[in-house]
Amino acid sequence: MEGKEEDVKLGANKFPERQPIGTSAQTDKDYKEPPPAPLFEPGELKSWSFWRAGIAEFMATFLFLYITVLTVMGVSRAPNKCASVGVQGIAWAFGGTIFALVYCTAGVSGGHINPAVTFGLFLARKLSLTRSVFYIIMQSLGAMAGAGVVKGFQPKQYELLGGGANAVNHGYTKGDGLGAEIVGTFVLVYTVFSATDAKRNARDSHVPILAPLPIGFAVFLVHLATIPITGTGINPARSLGAAIIYNKGHAWDDHWIFWVGPFIGAALAALYHQIVIRAIPFKARD
Repeated sequence: MEGKEEDVKLGANKFPERQPIGTSAQTDKDYKEPPPAPLFEPGELKSWSFWRAGIAEFMATFLFLYITVLTVMGVSRAPNKCASVGVQGIAWAFGGTIFALVYCTAGVSGGHINPAVTFGLFLARKLSLTRSVFYIIMQSLGAMAGAGVVKGFQPKQYELLGGGANAVNHGYTKGDGLGAEIVGTFVLVYTVFSATDAKRNARDSHVPILAPLPIGFAVFLVHLATIPITGTGINPARSLGAAIIYNKGHAWDDHWIFWVGPFIGAALAALYHQIVIRAIPFKARD
């Protein structure tokens, strides 16, 4: 009988039942809440992984601006909409590039490629202030480099076609533009939190593999909705890089919107995910 009981236990461990989904799956057996990242972590500055992550963010943002600005300019210079990929093609370029670059860099830096994403994750204490500032600086430099290479390829066309710089389009107010940037960035950062939720990763092994897909798709959808309003920023580094390299009046007129809006949207997404979806403050009291 003892042998049979051991066989039953072995079989139960070898062939576990399917993991339940929903609230029944949210137990402490498969997941432990990680401690919040320290606000300051000076030791990071001595780590090669810290600098490597910053370089990865620079390179990813450089490639992001290079591909997307070229796409925007290609649409702008076409004689008619049927002769180019159009607005849908621009949206696909942004979303598809983010999908590919997040997939490539997620294991090195987390694949932020966006100061708003970095800011949201910092508010959720997913990374230190030291790393957050470093990421934002490298993202901004990468964006400038990417837009600069595009201008170097075709300087006259770059100046003529606006260099992919963001601005609130005619027929919309600054309030419209700010609201579009807040909601658009909320959608993106909320998707980032949901797609990279460590508790979901502990329950569903396929989530880390699929994470870049919903993030890229969120970027695609937001661009479809807001290109007519602001050209779609939702990424302060992207807006800054294009504005600095183009450096003409309309690129700076509404530039504050493309920092304030994304940062507000990211903050709201972080609060919503931490307080409502994950209920972290309430768990801490238990």
